[in-house]
Amino acid sequence: MPLKDPCQKQACEIQKCLQANKYIESRCADVIQAMRKCCAAHLGENSVCCSGFVKEQAAAEQKT
Repeated sequence: MPLKDPCQKQACEIQKCLQANKYIESRCADVIQAMRKCCAAHLGENSVCCSGFVKEQAAAEQKT
């Protein structure tokens, strides 16, 4: 049985927030930031939920 994704709760919170706010990302900045923090904390783990955030972080690091 696979382990639960460590950031699944935050991913679900993002979806709920976006649905409640007609998919306006700026209204969900706090839950998106919580997801980024979770992904950073679990960086070495295999997280499907964090795959996009890890790519985003890598792209940001290449620019600097």
